[in-house]
Amino acid sequence: MKQKTMINLLLASSMLLVFSGMAQAGDAAAGKEKNSMCIGCHGIDGYRTAFPSAYHVPKIGGQHQEYLVKALEGYRDGTRNHPSMTGLAKSLTDQDIKDLAAFYASN
Repeated sequence: MKQKTMINLLLASSMLLVFSGMAQAGDAAAGKEKNSMCIGCHGIDGYRTAFPSAYHVPKIGGQHQEYLVKALEGYRDGTRNHPSMTGLAKSLTDQDIKDLAAFYASN
């Protein structure tokens, strides 16, 4: 009986991991549809902006997906600081962030 319970517990845990991984996946096609607020700065090679101070806007296409997710989450939760990015990130859902990261990682 103990062995059967342990096997059932392992199977349930495995299924939970599989399904939680699926929920965390970003959809690059959906991210492409959502990137209008990003492309104005990050889609222009060599773009510089003067807000909040003059700086070079980084190109994010081809960046690691996990990095992009963490960066956007950081702007949203305040652990990263940039006025424009913070304002934009606060409007994003977890799924939006995953979708945008999947899109930019694939470019």
